Amino acid sequence: MTIHTNVPSRALGLAIALLLALLTSFGAAAQRVEGDRARAEGIYATEVQVNGQGEGERNSAFARGLASVLGKLSGDRGAASRPGVGQELRQAKTYVESYDYRQDEGLGPTGAPSFRTTLVIKYDEEAVNELAATLGIPVWPQPRPKPVLWLAIDDGSGPRLVGLPQVNAARPALNRATERGYKLGLPTGNAAEQAAVGAIWRGDSAAVARASARYSPPMQLIGKLYRDTTAGWKADWTFVDGGKVLSNWSQTGTDPRQLMANGADGAADALMKRYAKRVTAGQPGSYRVTFTGIDSSDDFIRLAGYLQKLSVVRRITPTRATPLGLEYDLELVSGLPGFNRMLVRDDVVEVMEGLEGQPPVYRLR
Repeated sequence: MTIHTNVPSRALGLAIALLLALLTSFGAAAQRVEGDRARAEGIYATEVQVNGQGEGERNSAFARGLASVLGKLSGDRGAASRPGVGQELRQAKTYVESYDYRQDEGLGPTGAPSFRTTLVIKYDEEAVNELAATLGIPVWPQPRPKPVLWLAIDDGSGPRLVGLPQVNAARPALNRATERGYKLGLPTGNAAEQAAVGAIWRGDSAAVARASARYSPPMQLIGKLYRDTTAGWKADWTFVDGGKVLSNWSQTGTDPRQLMANGADGAADALMKRYAKRVTAGQPGSYRVTFTGIDSSDDFIRLAGYLQKLSVVRRITPTRATPLGLEYDLELVSGLPGFNRMLVRDDVVEVMEGLEGQPPVYRLR
């Protein structure tokens, strides 16, 4: 395959224009938003498309939004499936600091006007951080790096570098990075950087890293996207951090936009694996504890009902009655520190000072 790196600007502009048309022609016109509208900004905010403004629809969106925020906070796509998270998602509205609706207008596939309602949600930063600590969800610290996306695309007329002038061509990757809680940058795309296409195409990550030396930080997401005779399109990706290759992967598919988004996902996975840290919340396991203040069958039922609702508690087993109170074996997601955090938050059970070497003591209020 011939690598074109020295193309007249008019020819390059035409190629990029054709590429943009290819990547954005999927039936609906570009969305048009008018006026000063609510937007989600930062790790603790997100946008969720809704079918209406009723309470049920809103609560469902709160749950999906909190799952998204936990994913951004940790960098983990599977954060919502971690132990205990599902129970907290069912009461996601308690984590909401504020919300607003935005109405977006566009054109549908038939050319008729269409409207989409988006719920813009801001979650309470302190409460979400406390939840992550309680359930032992890793946290990807801020500020986060902004790797440079070195993407070359060959639609059949030779590979071209996607630089800042062609930012819309890379929009699927840029948007997915934002959804995952970080940002990607693009090279300026000057003549010297256009010459890096050859290095991208032959998989020379060291040469690309040298071309990227003017940018900070020294991280590169290197991708080549090209036609595939069997699947339609193929993307080969490499993520480099400080000159060290952290990850290599390839994917095929019929939609080049999805393949670009997958590249941003792969970079997020590599960054999260290297930089996300789990807040010390305690070790999962079974713990023997004592509860006091249980003076009636109603107290016993109230305590059992409360413990069963706690997302950090997997199982409760009453073991015996003692002169001090009732002993339980609790199977906990994140140990006693995470359990204690939730007790303090809810103010239903008081954490007492127990004797050294004896099970921790709690009092039902």
